[in-house]
Amino acid sequence: MAKGYNQHQQRHQGLNAFGKDLTRRSGSCCELCEASGVKLSIYEVPPIPVEPELEHCVFVCETCLQQLEQPKQRNPDHWRCLTKAVWSQVPAVQVVAVTMAKALADQAWAAELLEQLYLDPEVEAWVEKSSL
Repeated sequence: MAKGYNQHQQRHQGLNAFGKDLTRRSGSCCELCEASGVKLSIYEVPPIPVEPELEHCVFVCETCLQQLEQPKQRNPDHWRCLTKAVWSQVPAVQVVAVTMAKALADQAWAAELLEQLYLDPEVEAWVEKSSL
């Protein structure tokens, strides 16, 4: 049991080392819904690499994090912010935004967004591997 705990602690410390870089990159705002002045957490974008990588991390608010981790509690109206997030210059943000839009494709606005979308081949491949 201690081995698993130690591995978890090491991963957590590795992710926390990205805090300053993520704060700079995000401008201290949620990279998905742009909420500011709120607590931000690091969300690792699947598939999660063996070692923590900055390129697989997104800085998100508690609302986004909760809805990413608990699909049954998703509020489609909160995710209208994806109309901007899918165009992010950060591939990990794009992957989360597109994957979430696909999960909400039954919403007219999400379906329309997906129709308009163009992704780089690398991002598109990542979206296909990702699951939320």
